[in-house]
Amino acid sequence: MSAGREVVVTGIGLITALDKSAASASTVRTSVWTSETWTRLMAGESAIALRQPFLDLAPGPLAMIAKQPMDLTKMTRRLAIETWEDAFSCQGASLTDQLSSHSERDGLERCGVVVGSSRSHLQQMETMALHQRQFPGEVPREVPDKLSNNWLDSLAHGPALTVARSLGINGGPLLAPMAACATGVWAVAQGAELIRTGQCDRVIAGAVEAPITRLTLAGFRKMGALAKTGCYPFDVAREGFVLAEGGALMLLESADLARQRDARVYGRVLGVGITNDSHHVSSFDPSYAMGRRAVELCLARSELRADAVDAIHTHGTSTAQNDRMEASLIADLLGQQPAVMASKGATGHTLGASGALIVALGLMSLYRQELVPCVGLRAPEFDLNFVRAGRAAALRNILGFSFGFGGQNAVLALSRFE
Repeated sequence: MSAGREVVVTGIGLITALDKSAASASTVRTSVWTSETWTRLMAGESAIALRQPFLDLAPGPLAMIAKQPMDLTKMTRRLAIETWEDAFSCQGASLTDQLSSHSERDGLERCGVVVGSSRSHLQQMETMALHQRQFPGEVPREVPDKLSNNWLDSLAHGPALTVARSLGINGGPLLAPMAACATGVWAVAQGAELIRTGQCDRVIAGAVEAPITRLTLAGFRKMGALAKTGCYPFDVAREGFVLAEGGALMLLESADLARQRDARVYGRVLGVGITNDSHHVSSFDPSYAMGRRAVELCLARSELRADAVDAIHTHGTSTAQNDRMEASLIADLLGQQPAVMASKGATGHTLGASGALIVALGLMSLYRQELVPCVGLRAPEFDLNFVRAGRAAALRNILGFSFGFGGQNAVLALSRFE
């Protein structure tokens, strides 16, 4: 995707279960660097623990931010504010000052929002449905943010609306992609395209997820997809994935606009490859043909040769099928030279938000010139260049892999900004 304007990322908001302060909605960080996520991830720590959020369901390993499931709206609002403040923190102005200034108001009129979620407000919808069965016609008091009084706010586009309302964005497009675990990468790719084509100068893009619900847990357990003890990506003893809460939002800008305001730039968003298998509701096409096509499209659109890829931040779900497919694609198309990273052994699997986390962490790797480790990997099943401990490295180009149930394949290329 070399045609059109150059797209860069100038702000990142990141919440995972690794960050203990994320449980407090009143604590808003002004920079992603004050988050514990990066420090603990680089140290090889994991946020996964045995939890039982619902007494009627058996306990199991989960990556939860607090003792009770997070409220999606509060988490999204906090991420939106942190992302914007991170993008402008080097200029020393508060969020209120930034959003009230004439120049930034003009910028918001050409700012878009592309924020997705694979589950969205399922937590609130389950609560409303349960209450309506028990007490027909009554409003459930326990539903957060009075979503029951305005049920439209509980629909799939709710997180995108929350971001727009939190920042006062009302001039550009508002999109709410939903593509299972590929949602986050798709959202960033859509945001970048809005800038490349001149529809927007800035876009808040990413994905959020609060998937710790009865239906989600019961459904994945019934499928046999959940781990029993922990998350071990690419390990011979991997058991399945571990559900997690979290999300990541990024402020995308045209490179010209970022230069004009002398912004800190984490990296460039290059090309994307998005395909679908059209094979099965939950299994990949065993030929991996469309996964391969996604990688090839990404490289071609980014004008990258395979040997120019320094590292890959994998989807790394710790399921037998996913890890085998990713290892095959890397070995066949990229070889054994690129460093292979996987973060879900530390953060858990945030479903639709996982691709956004991969992009955010990939950008931080480029900016800091550091590789994050494959937390939970003890005995690799595959002969690849896995990162076994966090370390410094010379990085110019990174690929982010994201593969969703139903064969939704998304691969995004990121590059260091010179």
